[in-house]
Amino acid sequence: MPVLPIDPATDILGVIDVQPTFMPGGALAVAEGDAVLPVINRLLAGPFRHAFATQDWHPPGHASFAATHGRQPYETVALHYGEQVLWPEHGVQGTAEAALHPGLDQARIELVVRKGFHPHIDSYSAFFENDRSTPTGLHGWLRERGFRRLFLCGLATDYCVGFSAEDAARLGYEALVVEDACRGIGLPLPEGGTTMDAARRRLEGMGVRFVASGELG
Repeated sequence: MPVLPIDPATDILGVIDVQPTFMPGGALAVAEGDAVLPVINRLLAGPFRHAFATQDWHPPGHASFAATHGRQPYETVALHYGEQVLWPEHGVQGTAEAALHPGLDQARIELVVRKGFHPHIDSYSAFFENDRSTPTGLHGWLRERGFRRLFLCGLATDYCVGFSAEDAARLGYEALVVEDACRGIGLPLPEGGTTMDAARRRLEGMGVRFVASGELG
C-alpha cells in the first residue's frame, strides 16, 4: 500500500470527540465506537508529532437534548440557527462520560477544544458552532502554529468529524478523514440512504480525501 508521508511541521491529527458518551454503554453510543481507540493511539505513537482533540461539553438542559423539549431522540426541531437533530442527553459537563476516554494516549495532544457549552446552540464542528459563524478559536491556533494539513479521526464520521472536515476545507486547509479511525451513526434520510452516505458525498465534493491509517507514515 502506498505511504502518504506525514510532515511533522505542518501536519496535525485532529481527534474528534473520543469520549465514553459516544462509545458502547454511553448515552449516545456509536456502534463500534471504541474500535477507534487502538487505531488512533497507533497514529499518535507513530507518524504524528502534533495533535489536538475536541470534547462535547454540554450543560444540563442543553438545547440539543430531546428531553429539554419533551421530545423523542432523533426528532428534529427548528432552533434560531436552523434545523437541529435532538439527541439523548450526552456529554454533560463534569461527568465521566464527557471526559476524554481514559484509554486515549494524550501525550501528543496539545490542545483540547470544548464545544457545545453554549446552552442554546449545538456544535458539531471543531471550528464553529452550529450557527456556522461563532468560532471555537481552533482556526487561529492552527494558523498561529503553522499547520496546513489536517487528518481527522474519531466520532462520529457523519456528524462531528464530517462537519470539522467540511469547515477545515472551507477555511483553506487540506483536509483528510482517516476512515478506519472513525465510526459513524448512519441515521436514515427521508430521500433514501443515510447520513453516512450524505456526508461522504458532501465532503468528497469539497475535496476532502478519505484515507486509511495504513497509508500514513
